[in-house]
Amino acid sequence: MAEARLIDGKAMAAAICADAARDVARLQADHGVTPGLATVMVGDDPASEIYVRNKGRQTEQAGMNSFRHVLPATTTQEDLLHLVAKLNRDPKAHGILVQLPLPAGIDVDLVMDNIDPVKDVDGFHPVNMGLLMSGRDGLRPCTPLGCMMLLEYELEDLTGCHAVVVGRSNIVGKPLALMLLAAHCTVTIAHSRTRDLASVCRQADILVVSTGRPEMVRGDWVRPDAVVIDVGINRVESADGKRHLVGDVEFAAARKHARAITPVPGGVGPMTIACLLRNTVAAACRQHGVILPTI
Repeated sequence: MAEARLIDGKAMAAAICADAARDVARLQADHGVTPGLATVMVGDDPASEIYVRNKGRQTEQAGMNSFRHVLPATTTQEDLLHLVAKLNRDPKAHGILVQLPLPAGIDVDLVMDNIDPVKDVDGFHPVNMGLLMSGRDGLRPCTPLGCMMLLEYELEDLTGCHAVVVGRSNIVGKPLALMLLAAHCTVTIAHSRTRDLASVCRQADILVVSTGRPEMVRGDWVRPDAVVIDVGINRVESADGKRHLVGDVEFAAARKHARAITPVPGGVGPMTIACLLRNTVAAACRQHGVILPTI
């Protein structure tokens, strides 16, 4: 059997960002609206700092306003909630993203609950999660949305596919399972405590893995002709002491079985930021009563 085709998340993300830039130009020309994304980072976590900086750069490249707020690790929960309330009232900030993780002592759920749902471009607010659960229109979590766009590009019609989602987080696993159900898949949610996980994975036409465990899903767990979406990004050390990125799937071995697979890096990762830009444009449109065909 030939090696699985690589699903190019970088190329699709670039196309989504280009669409976002065109939509921004139309909003500016026709309605005088420039979408704005406010990012909030508390502390000096190096990985978060790089991620937030990349978000800001791509936001600006798409023609949007980027408002970056970097707070010290000593910031109190009260001060953070005060900033969120201020951004909720700011008409120039159409989207609000509070970068996780937050320092100990800050209630993450409380912070997320205080973001205005119409500005919740991460899609984590209980209102947006409830809209997803009930099949109604709302802002969708970026990583699951990116996974769905990759799957729809690869398969076109997902109707009747058996999708196995390995991972049950509120950020990826649960919302993605709901999106797959909406696309008429039969969905199984599995996790690290699933009995005979290998057997469950081998049943999947679509296998999505988001566990945060390097190469947890072995190559021979992949059903022949399955489509594999690897959400994991893990930095590991090789025998020569060098560090490199791997996913949650044993990539080289899985590629011998699958029909198509996302690489790490270059698969789901770029789609997350691209969908964040898309969500920011969508939020701006809704706040100004504008309908664009690409949103």
